[in-house]
Amino acid sequence: RMSESEASRARRRMLMVGLAVALLVLIADQASKFWVLHSFNLASKGVVPILPFFDLLLVWNKGISYGLFQMDGLLGQIALTGFKIVAAIVLFVWLMRAKGLILALGLGLLIGGALGNAIDRLLYGAVADFALLHAQIGGQRYDWYIFNLADVAIVAGVIGLLYDMAFGHSAAKAP
Repeated sequence: RMSESEASRARRRMLMVGLAVALLVLIADQASKFWVLHSFNLASKGVVPILPFFDLLLVWNKGISYGLFQMDGLLGQIALTGFKIVAAIVLFVWLMRAKGLILALGLGLLIGGALGNAIDRLLYGAVADFALLHAQIGGQRYDWYIFNLADVAIVAGVIGLLYDMAFGHSAAKAP
């Protein structure tokens, strides 16, 4: 069993890991969006095929995940931005108590992704999505949702939280 000071140091380490991951996600997300919007100028190009299953295509998401709850007005955008910021704060408080590496990584991914998309809302009034996965099966094309790196981080973070709940520190204490 860990002493109080060892447990405190372990929590501090997990906090630093989570914050480092959040910062890396935030930087990568905003750098990719800057490149797509300003350097590559995707808005003027339409669909840009990259691989047989992957295209670049700029869309502005005024809703939340997968374009749900589209909100065009200023009040709606403020509400969605506020929601993302509150979510990041709640996740940060949770991260301060994290005991396991998977949990800290998952929370860091979620925080970085939420802040990355919140910055888009503040700067542009919508989230810049640009990655399109698709498949051609039997002459029929199937498209996935258009997303960005923040969205990838959020999905990976949720997977990390689910894994931690099933197999991590909290699962070990479950009845």
